[in-house]
Amino acid sequence: MRLRTFALLCALALTGSAAYAAGSAPTIVTPSAIHWAAGTGPLAGAQTAVIYGDPTKAGAYTMRLKLPNGAKFGPHFHGGVENVTVLSGTLLVGLGDTMNPSKMVTLPAGSFVSVPIGVHHYAMARGVTVIQIHGMGPRSMTFVHK
Repeated sequence: MRLRTFALLCALALTGSAAYAAGSAPTIVTPSAIHWAAGTGPLAGAQTAVIYGDPTKAGAYTMRLKLPNGAKFGPHFHGGVENVTVLSGTLLVGLGDTMNPSKMVTLPAGSFVSVPIGVHHYAMARGVTVIQIHGMGPRSMTFVHK
């Protein structure tokens, strides 16, 4: 079964490569080209950068958040799958409607988490932390109020 899955993934990758050969170009972003902006709303205090696409519109997007030490996102959920990679620092995440530090999982740099649609979760940065989020837009974030 794993071999079939691997073969399917290889076929999909080759199909994607053929699309580039047909005339479109890959997106290449170097660190010096990233434009960081002050976060607003629930991202106040953080810095944000859109790397690819537009998270406010339909379609694929990739963005980064630079979180200050102790930044918290209270219990919330998203209308789409949220895929997060910890690029530097440490992100703590937990599940549920009440933020409980004793139940949070520590995600060091290099960690990845994929949160399904509608799953209530919360997060906190330990030290300055940079995360990369990708998914399909439009991106939404709804806080859980108890």
